[in-house]
Amino acid sequence: MIYCFDLDGTLCSNTEGFYENALPLTERIKKVNLLFDKGNHIIIDTARGATTGIDWLELTTKQLNDWGVKYHKLYVGKKLHYDIIVDDKAINDLNFFSNEK
Repeated sequence: MIYCFDLDGTLCSNTEGFYENALPLTERIKKVNLLFDKGNHIIIDTARGATTGIDWLELTTKQLNDWGVKYHKLYVGKKLHYDIIVDDKAINDLNFFSNEK
């Protein structure tokens, strides 16, 4: 399966554009890592910089690495192929992560 996870508000706190202050949602990251370990393809997608034109790639990559997120690809934008998308804007993140502690 190809899973696409939104970043801000789904795998880390939503900082309303102050991305350097984002905090990882560790229980959610553990579930993503478990999916990765089971052989699923993991995409992280973010809209960081989409409206401002600021390049957040370096900070975002560092955060994902520091937080221990296992993934295959990181994309900026929202137009890609996946089987399942988990996104706080779609409200489905609440259902997908419903067994959080």
